Amino acid sequence: MSALFKFHGGVHPPTHKTESTATPITRLPLPARLVVPFRQHAGDAAIPIVKPGDHVLKGQLIGEPQGFVSSAVHAPTSGVIEFIGPHPVAHPSGLPDICAVLIPDGKESWIEKVSVDYRNTPIAGLREHLRMAGIVGLGGAVFPSDIKLRPLRGHSIQNIEVLILNGAECEPYITCDDMLMRERAAEVVRGGEILRFMLGAGKVLIGIEDNKPEAIAAMRAAVQAEGLPFEVAEIPTLYPSGSAKQLIRVLTGREVPSGELPTDIGVQSFNVATAYSVARCFEQGEPMLSRIVTVTGNVTQPRNYEVLLGTPIADLLAHSEPKTDTRGYLMGGPMMGTPLPSTDVPLVKASNCFIAMSDALFPAPPATLPCIRCGRCADACPADLQPMDLYWFARAKDFGKTQSYHLFDCIECGACAYVCPSHIPLVQYYRFAKSEIRAREQDKLSADRARERHEYREFRMEREKREKEEKLRAKERAAQATKPAATGEVPTASDAAAEAQRKIQDALAQAKAQAAEAQPRNTENLTPEQLAEIAEIEARRARIRELAKSDVEAPKE
Repeated sequence: MSALFKFHGGVHPPTHKTESTATPITRLPLPARLVVPFRQHAGDAAIPIVKPGDHVLKGQLIGEPQGFVSSAVHAPTSGVIEFIGPHPVAHPSGLPDICAVLIPDGKESWIEKVSVDYRNTPIAGLREHLRMAGIVGLGGAVFPSDIKLRPLRGHSIQNIEVLILNGAECEPYITCDDMLMRERAAEVVRGGEILRFMLGAGKVLIGIEDNKPEAIAAMRAAVQAEGLPFEVAEIPTLYPSGSAKQLIRVLTGREVPSGELPTDIGVQSFNVATAYSVARCFEQGEPMLSRIVTVTGNVTQPRNYEVLLGTPIADLLAHSEPKTDTRGYLMGGPMMGTPLPSTDVPLVKASNCFIAMSDALFPAPPATLPCIRCGRCADACPADLQPMDLYWFARAKDFGKTQSYHLFDCIECGACAYVCPSHIPLVQYYRFAKSEIRAREQDKLSADRARERHEYREFRMEREKREKEEKLRAKERAAQATKPAATGEVPTASDAAAEAQRKIQDALAQAKAQAAEAQPRNTENLTPEQLAEIAEIEARRARIRELAKSDVEAPKE
């Protein structure tokens, strides 16, 4: 067995694992309706490709991925699409998201399932197959698995030396991975071999905490049965050893530098539930339609269920019979989980555990006291940060300082708040600071893009203006070049003056002609009466001219 290493900090909260591992995984019955969100993964939401009234089959694609970081969404069972639109989802904000409401027909009619021979398929085709099958990380981050199998930051896939299958499951109460490894270890191991093949990794390590002896034994037996050179490592129980960077440190002794990825040091990791889904995808031709989830806490029957994605949480909780003094539910573990806004939300790919809370299990937190700078939070921090300084900077909204103190290296594990004697909700401050920084960076990015668009518009208008001027000058030059070419002579200055004088004479002649045309006409053969009337008019005009002349010549007083 390879040597194990330690990471900085860590805590030992009560595990509460045994309550939900006493019974095997139970398959939940088909619910009366399913609510399938189109955003069940990190990145961009899938685009709906079905409409209300459509009949779909189990496993049929209903949402296509869009963008580089995205994943597909499928119908969890056969039935009719009743509605597509906003619906409450399991998110701390309580805001709705675009979902498809599916009414099952009870037939469970599958699409045609086609297995894939991964050893004789190009790696790019395997990645696209995972993307279209909706395979994402089931450890909590739900990052699309095909992205983690792509060469990034200038690396090639061949740079991956070690593949880690994460079965640590360090957070209290959660046992879905534990039960998966106990009951379906062979599929987990075969999925790990597919991932190893796609990465070209030379070594595979499976990390499991030593408080899961049944899972360790099952995985070792499966590795031996499959004849694979995988190593199952039994690691000490210490929260948060299941975090990717901390598990990499424990198993390999390598430290992931600040701001870098595990692939930068030749390591990649996947959750054991993700490996299981990969095996089902390639061997059975099944997209990700369900997951195993723990229901525990203040319930009569704590256990693990295999549940279709989109199942209303209320249906799931009802099977474990919450006790009457239950005052709310937590999605995830007690260290990193978030309160459910409502039970009228669907189960999604990120839903690994639901804990019924009571005053006995989760008493109200004591009043927050001032920080006494005892340093316990720094001792417990697995990322080796200074949580008390980050707290002061976040509280003062000095976000530049929080970044200089490596705020984004914080994994929000809650170890600092767990040991804080002043009961300060430290992680809430860190989440606030991160969200503000991201929002400001997004605003800056939007402003930069707007400025670039404005500058490009100004540049385009100036360019079009120059082009018009050049075209006009080109026309003038062409006209000047054509005129002398027609006569065969080169114009001189005297010729130009003569041409101008000729134009003036032409204009005078035209004016005289117009004046002549303006002379009275039809003045011949007039009657005596007409001649008398004309003479009277002319006499009147003469008097008017005389009067006007006398007014001009009269001296002014």
